[in-house]
Amino acid sequence: MGVALTKSAQWTAAGYGTRTLEITPLNEAILEEIMMFVESFIYKYPQEAKYVFAEPLEWKTNLDPSAFESGYIVSETTVKSEEVDKNGQPLLFLSVPHIQIRNFGQLSRLLLIAKDTKLKEAQACIEANRDPVRKILGLDYNTVKEDTSTVNILDKITKDEDSETEMKMKIAMLLRQLDGHLLNHSLKHISLEISLNPASVKNDIELLKNFSGKGEQTVLESIDYTSDYEFSNGCRAPPWRQIHGEICYVLVKPHDVETLCITCSAEGVFLNGGKTDDEGEIDYERKGEIYKDIVTFLKEKSAKFSEIMSKQEIRFSNTQKKEEEEPTNEPPKEEEAAPVQKAITGSGKSTLEKNHINFGKSQMTKRLEPSLNWKATVDFKEYRNLLRDPQEEKHGGKLERSGPPVSPGRAQLVRKNAEKIEEIVSESSSESEEDEEPSDHRQEANADLPSEYWQIQKLVKYLKIGSLKILMEISHNPQIRRNIVDLGGLPIMVNILDSPHKSLKCLAAETIANVAKFRRARRAVRRHGGITKLVALLDCGKSSAEPAQSSLYDARDVEVARCGALALWSCSKSYTNKEAIRKAGGIPLLARLLKTSHEDMLIPVVGTLQECASEENYRAAIKAERIIENLVKNLSSTNEQLQEHCAMAIYQCAEDEETRDLVRLHGGLKPLASLLNNTDNKERLAAVTGAIWKCSISKENVTKFREYNAIETLVGLLTDQPEEVLVNVVGALGECCQEYENRGLVRKCGGIQPLVNLLVGTNQALLVNVTKAVGACAVEPESMMIIDRLDGVRLLWSLLKNPHPDVKASAAWALCPCIQNAKDAGEMVRSFVGGLELVVNLLKSDNKEVLASVCAAITNIAKDQENLAVITDHGVVPLLSKLANTNNDKLRHHLAEAVSRCCMWGRNRVAFGEHKAVAPLVRYLKSNDPNVHRATAQALYQLSEDADNCVTMHENGAVKLLLDMVGSPDQDLQEAAAGCISNIRRLALATEKARYT
Repeated sequence: MGVALTKSAQWTAAGYGTRTLEITPLNEAILEEIMMFVESFIYKYPQEAKYVFAEPLEWKTNLDPSAFESGYIVSETTVKSEEVDKNGQPLLFLSVPHIQIRNFGQLSRLLLIAKDTKLKEAQACIEANRDPVRKILGLDYNTVKEDTSTVNILDKITKDEDSETEMKMKIAMLLRQLDGHLLNHSLKHISLEISLNPASVKNDIELLKNFSGKGEQTVLESIDYTSDYEFSNGCRAPPWRQIHGEICYVLVKPHDVETLCITCSAEGVFLNGGKTDDEGEIDYERKGEIYKDIVTFLKEKSAKFSEIMSKQEIRFSNTQKKEEEEPTNEPPKEEEAAPVQKAITGSGKSTLEKNHINFGKSQMTKRLEPSLNWKATVDFKEYRNLLRDPQEEKHGGKLERSGPPVSPGRAQLVRKNAEKIEEIVSESSSESEEDEEPSDHRQEANADLPSEYWQIQKLVKYLKIGSLKILMEISHNPQIRRNIVDLGGLPIMVNILDSPHKSLKCLAAETIANVAKFRRARRAVRRHGGITKLVALLDCGKSSAEPAQSSLYDARDVEVARCGALALWSCSKSYTNKEAIRKAGGIPLLARLLKTSHEDMLIPVVGTLQECASEENYRAAIKAERIIENLVKNLSSTNEQLQEHCAMAIYQCAEDEETRDLVRLHGGLKPLASLLNNTDNKERLAAVTGAIWKCSISKENVTKFREYNAIETLVGLLTDQPEEVLVNVVGALGECCQEYENRGLVRKCGGIQPLVNLLVGTNQALLVNVTKAVGACAVEPESMMIIDRLDGVRLLWSLLKNPHPDVKASAAWALCPCIQNAKDAGEMVRSFVGGLELVVNLLKSDNKEVLASVCAAITNIAKDQENLAVITDHGVVPLLSKLANTNNDKLRHHLAEAVSRCCMWGRNRVAFGEHKAVAPLVRYLKSNDPNVHRATAQALYQLSEDADNCVTMHENGAVKLLLDMVGSPDQDLQEAAAGCISNIRRLALATEKARYT
């Protein structure tokens, strides 16, 4: 099963650090086969079904606890199987939404319980447990390795004689059989796929271009490549995408739909994510189904294209067939050609052009090979010279240079842009860091490679002191460092890290630092044991209680450690490498180096810590090693780069409350506030404002920042700053404005208007922060008047249409204090055309935060009777009722408040009962959240004015729960609980009286 999932299943990236199964026929077929195997396991192999896994399979399930019946102990949010292992642990444990399963028997039962949703459950399980066989059988069974690993474990198992190992052997054999079955089954699907190549794709595009433009007879408005560069293998996709089989990216504008950005690959044609920015970056992730060619794709996407093609009887396959049958020097007979085909052959095309098309067809069987070579359509020599590092000649490199000289400024600009592009591509890849790329496609011996390639190959082959010096200098160039990786230079350099010569170690480590700027290089360093060796280079201090004293370090040892830290800094951009650094003992060594006075050492050390601090495991270790104290100390350094990285590390770590306290206790808040006054260095300013934002989450820190006049300075940074700075500044002000004194301070400093002005932006993170800040300011009536005058409430309301749920939720939360503190809130809300309908429709969202915030907004809107009548007409009651079955306490709290308010109109109380909202509300009383208790009791009190609702409450045990709350110290809860019980009792007495009269 593991090999099939690794080699046959089709995975895609869904986000940082996660990968999901694509929705393809092949994947569905694999999942169906796995489900059949698991479902029948408990009947076919009853003894093996009891075997307890080495590790539980864990994933997020959509199953509700109520779906589990006999054989399980069920509560509101948890499920435990009555069946347990020898340690008393349940073999199935569900704590919504996380589920753990420890044997095949429980897996089989789960699929039976899941019924119609079992395919989704199987998919979620596979996605969360990428190597399920290892979890089932243990670490000895590693499906990622070659098949011999299976033989090894079977040999090991058969040597033992106990029944458990015999059981393990049987399961191993069954899984191995399943794996083979899945691989064979997948071949049936794979064999049906259409394989495209650059020549066939180019032919299709050229033919479509001939009949594109304005007019009724054209099939498209336009069709163009996204890139003018064509490699020698016919591809236009960049080399790092060619290894995935991608050929080119095309922008197509049909007559009846918007412009489509499509990927043509060996696998077929599909819609991608389009251009992500003005610089033309492509979102490579597939957004739909795969079609066999461009024409089939366009027929599916454009009704107009399909209609025109049908009318004119265009069939590209027929066109190609006719061209193959007819001599290339004779045009086809006019009477045999369809109108468009006639236009193709009768429009004066030269023999040369036809031969070109035929030449393209002759390459149909040529293997698609990723290439780094430009075709003659580009002046390669000039491009090559631009990319070359201008320092090559300066440092005496012996690489030959051709073409005219290039000015250093121009070369530097091109190199900077190339490096930027490389970083974006390497860090935004659709594949996660933990998965291995396909094997590198090496250049064929007879390929038309630039002379530099062969020179670099020689340098890599004969890596010695001189070669390393040259490679270290030229590896600043993105193209050259990729060539170094392609030629196998990294394993050699990793081995040199063991050299007894410290100068060699330094050169190798610094070259690795330059090369490991992209994902494949970082992975290669890790796979060849480089992380452990680089961490070992950090251990430059002698055994001493005072490692901070420079005299204790040999100068050469310091340089070795510096170069090691540089390399680790580059490698630490990978999540897996961060874990490898931690496991290799890197944190204590980095902490020790952080106490040195060598600034050139401190920058890469802090840079590595900054990268790693994004992970929770690291943040805990950073606190344990007392690193925060030294980060704070170096904020006062005169080196701006060191200040920047220290501030960024604090920004990453200050998600934790204890860290925020440590920054304050070690005196870090004052230097952060002081650095706000230096605005020339925008990178440092972004890091400093980020650190202040995160530190401001703690109230004690906000008080200190007010003492240091940081709030006034932050208000001054609300204009004429990059978005990276604005996001942090507004975030900090949003936290500071949670306190009364600071809200008044922001208003007096003129901060309301620039905050409102930022509501018209498009940056998602900025909008989330600015809505929170405006909402915090709106708590003050004086500030609310300014917000209203500046049309801020309308701008907030318009953000409810934003496609991102975080922005919607933040805007809805901000509207609550605006409605509470506006002079004529009811009239203001009604003045927004379609505003109330928009709010009610947001109750259809799937996002819990959006739902909770919208319920809170509805609670405030419903205080006005006229607005309550309007939202009732828009169907607020059935939508609120539909949300009642939830375990989320935040949503419960605000939903109950909204229900309570909406009961004040017409027959809404009765309607809530008719829509089955009462019984779920009673269950809210079992929550541990006092806010939920208070809001629910008030809602039940309002609902209990209807007799049928009282009956429902009584049947669901509301009276006992409410009686316990009558003695609550919360007066509002007391009164609501008592009122509800009173109404239920009154109905009971009336019923009893009616029975005896």
